[in-house]
Amino acid sequence: MTYVIDPPARPSLPVQGREARFPVRRVYCVGRNYEAHAREMGADPRREPPFIFQKPSDAVVSGVTSIPYPPQTRNLHHEIELVVAIGRRGVNVSAAEADALVFGYGVGIDLTRRDLQQAAKDGGKPWEWGKAFDNSAPCSALMPTDVIGHPASGRIWLSVNDVIKQNADISELIWSVPEVIAFISASMVLEPGDLIFTGTPAGVGPLAPADHIQGGIDGIGTIEVRISDSEHR
Repeated sequence: MTYVIDPPARPSLPVQGREARFPVRRVYCVGRNYEAHAREMGADPRREPPFIFQKPSDAVVSGVTSIPYPPQTRNLHHEIELVVAIGRRGVNVSAAEADALVFGYGVGIDLTRRDLQQAAKDGGKPWEWGKAFDNSAPCSALMPTDVIGHPASGRIWLSVNDVIKQNADISELIWSVPEVIAFISASMVLEPGDLIFTGTPAGVGPLAPADHIQGGIDGIGTIEVRISDSEHR
């Protein structure tokens, strides 16, 4: 195959215990999937279906020690999340069948330009400008299911400069991982390489240049990122 320009590099994630990497195709994100976080954002999702938005695949970054503070925002927020890596094709799968699609799990941070997201909400517009920017989806190495199975509980946490900001359990998800997979696959074909960021617990808050972020999910992994003290150019 010949292209008129050089094709971009394929985003990918490392896999614990393996040399081969996981190629990233699409990134689905679930909004308002922990009740306490929904309430801190002024919503009550107890009877709402999952709310899905997307980030570009090249927003996923891994193994980096520093991320530039993004442009056009004065209110960058952290959101720690369980990430599901899809390894098999799925169309209209049931929640009972969903686990069979999963290759593994990771720890991600949904970085959010909250001021831009809020402006979009206020105007009834899409969230992408606040969510889908460069480096906005840092993610840990993936832990394969043949190592850890399908965890339904475990502490999920995030600290900023060694101060705990988010502290919950993935068992508190309003819509479970199998239910989210079933919901997405009813509308979009899930393919190997897809990632699902499953939502964040309460405690989201602002980040500043030079902040040091650490987070993790028990039994799955940890992530560490520093916001550089210079803005992206």
